[in-house]
Amino acid sequence: MNASPSMCFAERHGLLSDDARRQAQDLLRRLEAEGVGVLRLSWADQHGILRGKTVVAADAARALRDGIAMTTTMLLKDSSHRTAWPVFAADGAAMPEMRGAADFLLLPDPASFRVLPWAPHTAWMLCDAYFADGRPVPLSSRHQLRRALDRAAGLGFGLTTGIELEFHLFRLLDPKLAPEDAGQPGTPPAVALLTQGYNYLTESRYDALDPVLEVLRHAVEALDLPLRSMEVEYGPSQVEFTFDAQDAMASADTAILFRSAVKQVARRHGYHASFMCRPRIPNVMSSGWHLHQSLTEIATGRNAFAGQGGEPLSGTARHYLGGLLHHAQAAAAFSTPTINGYRRYRPLSLAPDRAVWGIDNRGVMVRALGRPGDRATRLENRVGEPAANPYLYAASQLHFGLDGIERARDPGPPADAPYETEAPPLPRSLGEALDALDRSETAREAFGEGVIDWYLRLKRAEIARFEAEVSEWEQREYFELF
Repeated sequence: MNASPSMCFAERHGLLSDDARRQAQDLLRRLEAEGVGVLRLSWADQHGILRGKTVVAADAARALRDGIAMTTTMLLKDSSHRTAWPVFAADGAAMPEMRGAADFLLLPDPASFRVLPWAPHTAWMLCDAYFADGRPVPLSSRHQLRRALDRAAGLGFGLTTGIELEFHLFRLLDPKLAPEDAGQPGTPPAVALLTQGYNYLTESRYDALDPVLEVLRHAVEALDLPLRSMEVEYGPSQVEFTFDAQDAMASADTAILFRSAVKQVARRHGYHASFMCRPRIPNVMSSGWHLHQSLTEIATGRNAFAGQGGEPLSGTARHYLGGLLHHAQAAAAFSTPTINGYRRYRPLSLAPDRAVWGIDNRGVMVRALGRPGDRATRLENRVGEPAANPYLYAASQLHFGLDGIERARDPGPPADAPYETEAPPLPRSLGEALDALDRSETAREAFGEGVIDWYLRLKRAEIARFEAEVSEWEQREYFELF
């Protein structure tokens, strides 16, 4: 039977479960009870940046039923917010539905509802993207993670991930808001250090950062994010926040909201937080994103990575690990999606430079943690940068790990000397990673041909802009000499 045209968008296309309906009714009551005036409807774009619209509380019920319109060009923008397709040309978009800068719809996820503690009378919801006919937008990164999780479920597995995110936290000196600072992108802010660095995990350094870290902690905990620890990292003005393990979708949602919350709260208190991997400051230390991951057997709830018979890893874990190593170059396009991130892959730097694994070794790409029978057994991939899109990062790890299971890929022996072991190098640039992704039939089959080609075009547009500019190094090297 065809759906009635008078039905709302969510009902017409079967996009609200019974639980979601109940949650929607509950949150509408909360809006009134808690004096919420506006609702931010946010959607994570291809870069893991939140975009969206803010509606008044009185319009929340309609938004939950029918979604809100968003221009499809949001999916076609590189990291400078420039549209990388000529959308008004006859074939000028990544998909026919996007031509002419047409709309898609953002439908709020009621389970994501939160009241923002730092923004008075403001609530927040995460949204999923749909075309007008009810189909999920395949270029939406949250949808891509959902597809990867469905693939894993078909094999009897769920994915659990844990987050360790390093970032830099500065005092804001000048936001650079003079008219001449406008641009695409604009002039970055002027900042000062909060610590001089190289006092790793010292209590005195933590105490110096305590005023701003407490502000951030209160905001993060008020959002019900599963915060575990806050740490003073090695470099100047560098910190790390870690979170409890969750199912992969919840973990990715946590990362998205955490990064956005930290930047917003820090700015309101006169600070600048940056998840850029290696900011251009003297004596800098690169920031990483270590992604802990394990598979759970859906039928039993057992950790499928836990080893038996004296082995630290199960056969499933070893094959999954073999997939991560085999596809390391292509996977880097998702774990390290910026030009800047490849400055981190240096030998003897607590960051990997080649596709090797080891048991509790911080110089390898994948660090195996756990003992035989340990239900906390997991693989820690240390390859990522904190600017990665959480959904694409997790989805790519899962797809390549499952390929390892399906093809029984052997990871080889663990490396005791990770910077000396013979192994394929990690890409030395974003361009190398994109070329590897372009060649990966596994990635094209997992994500879809169109999705991979779309992603390649976006990231290559950034590289083209980077290569078109004259750097300070070139000016210093050649301007006087020649």
